[in-house]
Amino acid sequence: MAREGNFKTEPHSQPPSSSSNQQEAGEHLRSWSLEKLLRKLKATETDLDDKFTSILNSLGHFGTFQQKLVALTLLPNLLSAFFMFADIFVFTVPKPYCNTSWILAVGPNLTEAEQLNLTLPRDTNGSFLTCLMYVPVTWDLDDIIQFGLNYTQSCSNGWIYPESKRRSVINEFDLVCGEELNREAVHTTILAGLLIGSLTFGFISDKLGRYTSILLSILGLMIFGFGTAFVGNLNQYLFFRFGVSQALVGFSINSVSLASEWLVGEHRAHAIILGQCFYPLGIMLLTALAYSVPHWRLLFLLGGSLVFSLIFYICILPESPRWLMMKGQVEEAKRVLCFAARENKKNIPLSLLGKLHAPGKKATKASVLDFYNNRQLRKVILAIGCVGFTAGHSYFTLSLKMRDFDMNLYISQMVSAMMELPARLGSIFLFEQFGRKWTLAVILLQGTFMNFLVLNFPSDLKSVVVLMVFVGRFSLSAWIAGFFTYTAELLPTVLRTTGLGLGILAWASGAILSITLINQSLTPLSSSLCLISTICSLSLCYMLPETYGQPLVDSLEHYCLHPRTMSDDLDDDLTADHALCDVTTEVAKNTILNVTMNLNPRPLNNTSLKAEEKFKGRRVTEGPR
Repeated sequence: MAREGNFKTEPHSQPPSSSSNQQEAGEHLRSWSLEKLLRKLKATETDLDDKFTSILNSLGHFGTFQQKLVALTLLPNLLSAFFMFADIFVFTVPKPYCNTSWILAVGPNLTEAEQLNLTLPRDTNGSFLTCLMYVPVTWDLDDIIQFGLNYTQSCSNGWIYPESKRRSVINEFDLVCGEELNREAVHTTILAGLLIGSLTFGFISDKLGRYTSILLSILGLMIFGFGTAFVGNLNQYLFFRFGVSQALVGFSINSVSLASEWLVGEHRAHAIILGQCFYPLGIMLLTALAYSVPHWRLLFLLGGSLVFSLIFYICILPESPRWLMMKGQVEEAKRVLCFAARENKKNIPLSLLGKLHAPGKKATKASVLDFYNNRQLRKVILAIGCVGFTAGHSYFTLSLKMRDFDMNLYISQMVSAMMELPARLGSIFLFEQFGRKWTLAVILLQGTFMNFLVLNFPSDLKSVVVLMVFVGRFSLSAWIAGFFTYTAELLPTVLRTTGLGLGILAWASGAILSITLINQSLTPLSSSLCLISTICSLSLCYMLPETYGQPLVDSLEHYCLHPRTMSDDLDDDLTADHALCDVTTEVAKNTILNVTMNLNPRPLNNTSLKAEEKFKGRRVTEGPR
């Protein structure tokens, strides 16, 4: 039975049997608020969460098993950055000239320079025109040299790229002279894949498990990542890039969820942020390979071949014990926990394992609609979405502005990656010293402020603008690393990957809108959107709770039973929220009965007993005197 001290109420003196005091106890019971009752039920569930955390602590905070688990997430993150940013290097634009090999029929010994000089018209500055050629004639070579050619036409036999030493997608599929593909269209295709994949894999993971979803993501990387090297036209290329982006986001959200559900304390944030640090390392690897490899197909072959090293994940990747518990697979959860204990050479006390039991049906029942139906969860996902949209818009705006400075492609990408690495590593210190919520808010404010300045600063001050772009990307890179950690800690296990997917969906939406506005030269609109979205994001961040040092949440009951611990900063409309929660009547009655027995251990008279019967909602027979 619950003790009076557990309720944190003011103690009431109870002198020997007194009718007035008994009636006062009855009045006290009838006035017992729903909020206090729910807080008691919440304390019970938090205790269960602490027991699961105790089991994970008994495995060792960061033993051999946890180290292997973190290592399994690092290589795919490296490859994710490789496939995510490969388009930057394979869409380099060479200078095209019309293919005029027809003249070789009358002058087979002509050099390439002589061939171009005789068959291509020149611009006023003396350079060859790229999309025009002289009309072929049937003259002999001497007549062509003596009289020259005068009539021009569009290229009729393809193009050549004599100044290009690399084979890119542009000269592979002749995307020149009216057939150009806007590079932003490729970025939009990638982001659309992130948008669709975030929803798809978020749903799959919460329904089928982290293990299954990660394996499906790796399979997608094998098919679409490695397969990109064998596409035959541009449409196939875009389709494979769309597919690989879905696999990338699928692995990202599931690896974060798996790490957060296996690790405890500060190791959780360290592991997630360390995994995020492998993104800039992947960009460095991509830049080095792109500079060294002359053919875009070979670049995808090298990157795609590394994916096949992940096949062994089938045998060694563990499932999340928290997800297994929420799905009622208690024995399987105990099995993976015992396996982890053996890896770490630890023993889990049987008393702790014995306390693991399958949750109720209402605790495990969850769907994406709960992000709308549950008031507290709706506030959380709205804040996550708004913040993600703001960061995605600002990050891509700064990235697109980098192209206006005519910097060397390889140098700019390498420098950006080298700056992002310490930014993400440094976020570990900030999150531990100042907490998750306000650290992310300040970093987001700094990044979006730099974006606002870049959009409104005079472009002739190139060095200053470049510096602001790098500072903005530095800040937003640190924000991205913390965003995954904070979001994973905010959301319950039953909807964790779905919520992470919705956050990335908002991020991709902001990025797509940024591309659209920059391409349409709508800088004032982009600047206004940056300002408004930042204000909204910071306002919504105020409502979010601090998760540093708090246990993970597994079920939606937490959002119903514990809105105060969910956030001390939420609005004071909690009473209505409590009434909407799925608190079973029997649990409430039993708790109130325990309170009654503790507050009034002596027998009650008929009057107070009837009041108690009315309050409990059922008839109680009068006990012996």
